[in-house]
Amino acid sequence: MSKTALWLAGLVGCVAVSGAEPTPLLQAHAHNDYAHRRPLLDALDHGFCSVEADIWLVEGRLLVAHDRSGVKPERTLQALYLDPLRERIVRNGGRVYPDGPPCWLLIDVKSEARETYGVLRELLGGYTNMLTAFTPTNTVTNALTIILSGNRATGVMAEEACRYAAVDGRLPDLATNPSPQLVPLISDNWATNFRWRGKGPLGDAERRKLRQLVGQAHQQGRRIRFWGAPDHPAGWSELQQAGVDLINTDDLPGLRNWLLPNLDGR
Repeated sequence: MSKTALWLAGLVGCVAVSGAEPTPLLQAHAHNDYAHRRPLLDALDHGFCSVEADIWLVEGRLLVAHDRSGVKPERTLQALYLDPLRERIVRNGGRVYPDGPPCWLLIDVKSEARETYGVLRELLGGYTNMLTAFTPTNTVTNALTIILSGNRATGVMAEEACRYAAVDGRLPDLATNPSPQLVPLISDNWATNFRWRGKGPLGDAERRKLRQLVGQAHQQGRRIRFWGAPDHPAGWSELQQAGVDLINTDDLPGLRNWLLPNLDGR
């Protein structure tokens, strides 16, 4: 390919991301989204409908970072995620993407569960007009659904009559079957549940196991996600074919470019 052709190909790829609104990708989940050059914005430019941010409670503020040593006072949950999302939702008539589906924000709590949730609960009170609301028996879906992972104050949240966040469960929760209004998502570590690491074919027994877990989650009215799964087309294909709802990735353009021609309508 000539230098001119290469330049044109790069220009087309750039326009596809930064020009018109991207196609919303329901299965695309931006793992450790805050690690990208433009937190949230890079994921949205690629059409992702789910992003993940780690938070620490530091002197009363919710700061976004993977490690406590990496927190910066300006990198708050509001500044990086909640405020930009609210601006987009207002601009787009009540959705993250114009006429698009509801989106998810996974908040991975790194600091102590109860104290952090108390501060987060108060913070979310200022954004209720865009957030999905949960009661013990009902879910009122809005533009953005907040799911808490990591250190989860599950007991406290279960006792609330109305809340604006739900719990990210684990595979053992499929056996206890908590309310899907409390635990609408199941996430777990691929490496502790499957031996396949993305080289060669996925074995039949593990493929059956994966599909059984997906089916059980769906039967209970939950979505399912695995972190640490092979993050390349072979892994994405197995997850999509099994019906996994959120495909974890650190490779935003790679997953986007793979999903677009492989959309299954979900």
